[in-house]
Amino acid sequence: MADQKFCCSFGPVPSRRLGRSLGINMFAAKICSYSCVYCQAGRNTALSEERRSCLLPEEVLRDVSNRLADLKADSKTVDYLTFVPDGEPTLDVHLGQEISLLRQFGIPVAVITNGSLLWRQEVSEELARADWVSVKIDSVEDEVWRKINRPCRSLQLERILAGIRDFAKEFKGDLVTETMLVKGVNDSAKGMQKVAEFIQDMPPAQAYLSIPLRPPLERWVGAPDMDVLNHLYQILAEKVETAEYLIGYEGDDFDSTGEITADILRITAVHPLREQAANALLAKAGASQEVIDRLIASGDLVKTMYKEHVFYLRKAKFKE
Repeated sequence: MADQKFCCSFGPVPSRRLGRSLGINMFAAKICSYSCVYCQAGRNTALSEERRSCLLPEEVLRDVSNRLADLKADSKTVDYLTFVPDGEPTLDVHLGQEISLLRQFGIPVAVITNGSLLWRQEVSEELARADWVSVKIDSVEDEVWRKINRPCRSLQLERILAGIRDFAKEFKGDLVTETMLVKGVNDSAKGMQKVAEFIQDMPPAQAYLSIPLRPPLERWVGAPDMDVLNHLYQILAEKVETAEYLIGYEGDDFDSTGEITADILRITAVHPLREQAANALLAKAGASQEVIDRLIASGDLVKTMYKEHVFYLRKAKFKE
């Protein structure tokens, strides 16, 4: 299949944290400062901490504006405009400008980041323009952090944690943390105690504990047993009163633009689709399973099983 024109907005998609979220993906191929073992977006085309120019801010504004206009015409609403790209959003050198431009729509702007660049003043200042920011804190122990998040060699955990701590003190919006638990990697009581103590000092509006619910990058990745998960939650909740599980399925309420092939490719670039959600999306567009079959046959989409569910994933394009 020939490459289609890259569009940065997708959805809205159902979000367990943000309601109906219009996703924004500035990257045509995955670029990140981490290569997390549980990542749902596939392998990186580049592992880097160097910021770069992706789309121009005006292109992002135009794309989001057009999508919001279409949604308004259909009497559909959006709760958040969410930067959740195929990679780490703070690697986009234009992120701050894009956040500022999107504020004109009067819809809260969210950014989901791994927090690895928050020690840089310019990144911290740009993220401060958002209304809601989620930062990743999977471990505060260097050995465990390197095993689960597999960062760029140049990154230093101590510096990253200091950056997150300083950002938490200054940020005026809603700051939340997310800790992804992987069986046998970061699910020890001792490790969670250290994470809880770090988060307690922030403290965030919400401290989420999550487990892999979609196909992970490494097939050996799994969730802790439920009794272990409950014990770890109790450790966090004892230190952080806003601790909360993030382990439920977000639902199937994905929106179609009417261009069903493009919709599926945009969504699956950053958000693997469970089969029942894909079927619901096809039904909304008046399309059949033939669309999915064609994308699989062309090599643009991959079908896989995870936790007894069928998922569709966008096949990685190894180019920038």
